[in-house]
Formats: sequence, C-alpha cells, structure tokens
Amino acid sequence: MEGLWMTNPVKQGLRHLVRHETLWTAPLVYLLFGSLVRWAVALHPYSGQNTPPQYGDYEAQRHWMELTINLPTKDWYTHDLTWWGLDYPPLTAFHSRLCGSIGSMIDSSWFELYSSRGLESMGSKLFMRSAVFVSEMIIYIPAVLVFCQVQYGSKDIFQKHIGAILIIMQPALLLIDHGHFQFNSVMLGLTLWAINAFLTGYYVWGAIFFCLSLGFKQMALYYSPAVFAYLLAQCFKNKQGLILFCKLGITVLVTFGILFSPWLGSLDSILQVIHRVFPVARGLFEDKVASVWCTLNIFIKIRQLLSLEAAVKMSLVATLLAVVPVSIQLYLRPSPYRFLYALVNSSLAFFLLSFQVHEKSILLPALPVTLLVLEDPVAVRLFINTAMFSMFPLLKREGLEIPYVATTLLWNYLLGDYPKSTLSTLRNTINVVYAGFIGWHFIDLTVAPPEKLPDLFVVLNAAMSCGLFCILFGYFLYRQWTCSTTTLSTIKSH
Repeated sequence: MEGLWMTNPVKQGLRHLVRHETLWTAPLVYLLFGSLVRWAVALHPYSGQNTPPQYGDYEAQRHWMELTINLPTKDWYTHDLTWWGLDYPPLTAFHSRLCGSIGSMIDSSWFELYSSRGLESMGSKLFMRSAVFVSEMIIYIPAVLVFCQVQYGSKDIFQKHIGAILIIMQPALLLIDHGHFQFNSVMLGLTLWAINAFLTGYYVWGAIFFCLSLGFKQMALYYSPAVFAYLLAQCFKNKQGLILFCKLGITVLVTFGILFSPWLGSLDSILQVIHRVFPVARGLFEDKVASVWCTLNIFIKIRQLLSLEAAVKMSLVATLLAVVPVSIQLYLRPSPYRFLYALVNSSLAFFLLSFQVHEKSILLPALPVTLLVLEDPVAVRLFINTAMFSMFPLLKREGLEIPYVATTLLWNYLLGDYPKSTLSTLRNTINVVYAGFIGWHFIDLTVAPPEKLPDLFVVLNAAMSCGLFCILFGYFLYRQWTCSTTTLSTIKSH
C-alpha cells in the first residue's frame, strides 16, 4: 500500500503529532472527535419521533426495555405482539433488560408497563441515546482498535490510526444507530470480536463471540457461511483438527443453550421464539430496498405472481447459489485476507438475494467492507457512498438529511483523494456514478413525483443502488478468488 495515503488528511494530522512527540494521544483525539460527531447526530430526529400511534424503531427499543423489566421471560415473546412485539433473539432481550433496569433506577416512569408507551420526555431520550453510545463504546469501539492493532500495528506507524478512524467514522452505522436509533453496533462489535479471534487463531473464543452476535440479531446469519467454511478449513488443516472440531461444536451448543435456556423447558415456548425471530409472513422485501427482488419487481411483479412459500424457496435457492461457491473457495484456500472478502461476499449475497431484507441490512456487508479500507480504498469508498445513497429515502423520512450530507462528506474527506495508482478511466467512471447520485438528489429536491407514481424517485434510487451493489459484488468475488494469501497478519492456532 505504499504511496496510497500521501494526500490523506488523517496522515497529515498524525505527522503533526509525531513532530510534537504526541502520537500517543492519537486514539484519544479521534475517539473524542468520533464521540462529538455521534452526539451531534443524536441531536437530530429519530425513527418515529412525534408520529403516533405506533411511532418507530426508537419506541420499539424503549418498549423492549419496558417489557423485559416488567414481565417474566416466558412472556417476552408472546405479550401484546401488536405493540412492537419482541422479534430479536434472546441477547437483545437481555441487553434491553439491562438498559431498562439502569434507566428505571434513574426514573421508573420511563419504563412503566403500558403507561410509558410513546414516551418522549427529554430525560428518557437522553438516556436512550446514551444507551446506544455506551453500548458502542464498550463493545464495538474496542473491537475496532484491537483489529487495527493486530492487523497494522507492526507495519507502518500510521496505518493502525488511519484504519481506526475510518472504521469508527463510517457514516452508515453512525447514522442508523445514533440518528435513526438502533443497537447495531452491539451485533457488529461482537462479530468484529469474533473476526479478531479467528484472525489470531483463537477459534473457540471466536465461536463464542459469533454465537453471541447471532444471539443479539439474527441478521448475523449473513456471515455464517464464510465463518463456517473458514473454521471447517482450520479443523482439517490443523494437526489437532478433530479436537478443535469437537471444541467448536460444544462451544456452539453450550453458548446457544445458555442464551435460550429460559425457553428450553417448553417446546411451544422455543417455537414461539423462533417464529418471532424469523417472521416469514412479512413478505419477500420491505419497502423499497436495493435488493435484486425489489429491482426485478419493477419489471416483473414477483410479489403478485409468487405465493409466499414460492418466494421463500426462490430466495433460498438464489442465495445458496451465490454463497456456496464463496464458501467452497474459502474452504479450499483459507487465508485471513480471503476470509474478509468471503465475509463481504456472503453478507452482500444475502442482502441482494435473501428473503425479507430491509434498507438497514446493508450495514452487515458494510462492516467487512470497511475493514478493507486500507487494502482496497477505491472499492470501499464506492461501496460506502452507495450504501449511504441507498438509505437516503429512509433517512429523509426521519429528517436526517443534514447529518446524512455532513457525515458522508466528512468520511470522504478523511479518506482523502484516490490513490495515485488509480487509473484515470476508473476515476472518471466512478465520478460519473457520483454525478448520478448528485443528479438524483437534485431531482428529488426540486421535482415532485407524478401523482400516479409517488414512489418513482425512491424506486429509481433502489434500482441504481442495486445495480452498483451487483457490480461491486462481482468485483469482491474477483478479489476473493485472486487475492494474496499473505496479506494481513500471520496467525497461529490456539
């Protein structure tokens, strides 16, 4: 990567710290800066703000805290499902209970059963925003710092700091968690701890963290084909592979057994949890999302032509056709670098082809993509900018246009100019794509959609984004098949 970051403003700032012999302050500086940006975003509206009767994701998260601290565990997945019924795995429920318990110590009215529904007091909003911030600081941010230390700490003195700030300031996760309002950083942080463990040979610890990620949000399944293939490869190439295989199997069973233990006493209870976590009845896709099925639905009305059962089978077969080759290639030629690309390809295939995808699911491929920012800056920039563009209709509905523009421009500024080695043809092509984004925004801002086609611009956004994601998917597949096996840190088995 020599010469890639000559125009990077982060590197220029780090050089200033070196000249003053204060490079040790770099993590403190960018953590404080990242915190400031997060709280600036948190000042803006959140999902469902002042929009009764159901409000939005903010109320869902608040209600789950109310639910878990006031009812026994057996009722968590059955109580009044019409009002934001719990539909995430048990670790989300336990996390909600922890947050709700702490909040109730401050003001019990924030989470009183029934009477707190739709509560939007200043104190409760500050607590909820703080819960997201603290959860991220405890789980996600340390995982980022460890990743950058493990992968780049022994190389160029600047790389670990440049990588850390670009991952921490990635705008898609920042806006969804601190603007829209969710706790995705917990799931992604647990996944990143698993990646750190796998890349350093601590496979059992990695299995525990990955099970916890799945136990927090079921969408972590997007990564599971790549994780399974990589671990299976380690079992077969390791001299004590059979022992490792048994250890991993026991670890998975024990971890999930502990997470689901409150419901294991009744078959009906465990089936209800599974039914809530995998709600097939919602349909092939929600809203206008940049998936293949939503884009095809513009031309062929898939949802009208296919039954729910047929749509499930179709999406399952298509997803398997995409992820199985990715997994087989990783299994046959495992390496840390290839593992990261396999995580990208597996999760992106799920986003494009699987059943019941929504806009925010792009955060899953965005994590491993962002981890490759120093290895593949041009593709990573295009992917993150496309992800932001694809989520704009959602963010616009919630009044997050200003932080959308600000965080996107900030991240691109921190990333710096194109590497000097970038072909002019590639630069020009990508600039045309960005011009298309700007043109779409101009039309969306100045032109009203036709009365008969009120979603015209949103559908166009989804189709443009889907096309770019498909191209990037092809590129990342190529990178997985052709990447060096020596890139990233050398691992040892533990």
